[in-house]
Amino acid sequence: MVNRSGPDKTSNLDGRDLYTGGEIPDHLVRHLTLRQLQVFEAIVRHGSFTKAAEELFLTQPTVSMQMKKLTDTIGLPLFEQVERKTRPTEVGEELYRSCKSMFNTLVNLEASVANFKGLRRGRLRLGVITTAKYFAPEILGGFCHEYPEIDVSLKVTNRDRVLERISAGDDDLYVLGRAPEEMNLVAIPFAPNPMVVVASKEHPLTRERNISLERLAEEPLILREPGSGIRDVTMKLFRERGLSPKVRMELGSNEAIKHAVLGGLGVSVLSLHTLTLEGATGPVDILDVEGFPIERQWYLVHSKERELSLIGRTFLEYALQKGPEIHAHMEKLISDFNLIHQERWRSLKS
Repeated sequence: MVNRSGPDKTSNLDGRDLYTGGEIPDHLVRHLTLRQLQVFEAIVRHGSFTKAAEELFLTQPTVSMQMKKLTDTIGLPLFEQVERKTRPTEVGEELYRSCKSMFNTLVNLEASVANFKGLRRGRLRLGVITTAKYFAPEILGGFCHEYPEIDVSLKVTNRDRVLERISAGDDDLYVLGRAPEEMNLVAIPFAPNPMVVVASKEHPLTRERNISLERLAEEPLILREPGSGIRDVTMKLFRERGLSPKVRMELGSNEAIKHAVLGGLGVSVLSLHTLTLEGATGPVDILDVEGFPIERQWYLVHSKERELSLIGRTFLEYALQKGPEIHAHMEKLISDFNLIHQERWRSLKS
């Protein structure tokens, strides 16, 4: 007589069985696909079918069809509408946790396979906030020149979206101006990110020296959208001095802000990196304001919960080596602006 004890399993701390070999979940394996789970995870993360479709470059009917198939496979509703938001049901929450676990496992598997391949082949995915677009492509270009057979992708987006990509494990490495403490991340400083006050070259304040923060608060201020790191630092600086700046408008990109500054709509606080292409001879000037430049850092960031591939580690080391070059470039740019200011102030005295 054969004793059939069933699949091998053990239990974790909350009493759930963990698969260790033997039988497989035949029904789910036959009817459930990774694509369905990818769509489901994106819907939960965004709280929207529409935004999930946009992220995955799918039509909304395709997303709805994938979720109908997944719901039929699970046999219970996965979503509910709460205050016009798409929220997972209790079963959906359980499935979402399982999705994250499976995707993390696949990410680690991909990293292990890449290690077996070495640096001859593989893929590097880099996610950066919008201001980092002024130097990240150059670093990536140099890396591709040294390792031409490695496929690379670069995603440039706002801070909130980068944090979503970190949560989803979409990329190998990220570049941020500050890493959120509440996330389980490794954050390595590698390059300077000075913040400066900018105005058009025709602005009256360009002729003044040692401008106080109180005087600056009287000017119309143009800021990035809520959630921007530069915006947060700027508003914190004013609050610490008990000042309420006159915010004229909020714009979603550094280039839009520079155009607004050129149009005489106000002054702004931007990363010095945003002026690298035009340089000190461009149409935007830096104001001599007390407490500025504010010295900040760029960070190379990756999750502690996933293994960094050999390619990811190699790029991290390559980017760290570029830090001194970026620092020297920022010093040169500040020096160029200072020379122009000194000539202007000398001419005003004469």
